[in-house]
Amino acid sequence: MRQVDELYERAVFNGEYDGLPEADRALDAVEARLLLQRGRILHCRFLKSRVEPVEELAYFERAANLFRGAGDERGEAEALFWIGCFHQVVRDDNPTAVPFLTKAADLSRKTGDQLTLSYALRHLGIAAQMAGDHANARDLLEESTALRRTLNFTAGVAANLVGLIYLAIAQNRPDNARTLADEAATLAESVGAAQIVEQVEAARSRL
Repeated sequence: MRQVDELYERAVFNGEYDGLPEADRALDAVEARLLLQRGRILHCRFLKSRVEPVEELAYFERAANLFRGAGDERGEAEALFWIGCFHQVVRDDNPTAVPFLTKAADLSRKTGDQLTLSYALRHLGIAAQMAGDHANARDLLEESTALRRTLNFTAGVAANLVGLIYLAIAQNRPDNARTLADEAATLAESVGAAQIVEQVEAARSRL
């Protein structure tokens, strides 16, 4: 916000008003980040209550518009991912979710945001799995998992391995599924990801 302070002072004391559009863009980026965080917290509340938060989607959509206006493609990619995630997870609407997730993946590749890319690929993999396209789902989840290993995002790796366990079961690869389950449980336990541990055991019970 120091940048905005400086632009304000230059306008008030020096009469340099040409910096005000830059100040607007900087403030839009700050507002967008706040909206994104508010929406994410509402999403957590949904995961607990399973009741759709009234403002979640509006927060993400407003954030995407502000990031786009500020020329922040990295931020826009993140906001688009969350719009897609909302439609997929909250509303169980993959046809609406997939274009947002795809655009998020494209922008995050362009800007080098490997974390957002890993999330977008994960959820595109989930959409492919739900559509019965197991081969594509596996490719997407494995690419996401490779990114997360590079980022040392251990809980995220474990979460992806759960999806890969179910795919291995669906593709009649029980030995591979057991290996994945063992690794996922070890990783999840190492970082205290209790919910992922539960998901691993639920998947293992299908073997």
